[in-house]
Amino acid sequence: QVQLVESGGGLVQAGESLRLSCAASGSVFFINFMGWYRQAPGKTRELVATFTTGGTTNYADSVKGRFTISRDRAKNTVYLQMNSLKPEDTAVYYCNGNGRWGYFGQGTQVTVSS
Repeated sequence: QVQLVESGGGLVQAGESLRLSCAASGSVFFINFMGWYRQAPGKTRELVATFTTGGTTNYADSVKGRFTISRDRAKNTVYLQMNSLKPEDTAVYYCNGNGRWGYFGQGTQVTVSS
């Protein structure tokens, strides 16, 4: 079984930064790639940023140039550096393994005030 635990969410003002972390544990050998999704109130869950199986990265157009995904393979940890945050970035952010139909953490709330 795979466990994904997020940390680092919080309340910030527009223009500020946050860094999310996600530690994977358990049967981590089942995880081929990791990323981040988010879900805002009344909206469907959407991809924010992810590594691919080839090691490249993909970002949602709305966060390109502001968010950066990184990882520490030795620690089975993935990070999301979020800069220049906007109120529309407010959502629950979920760590993900193996894409939309894979594993998700419990989520961490990010709230950006204007």
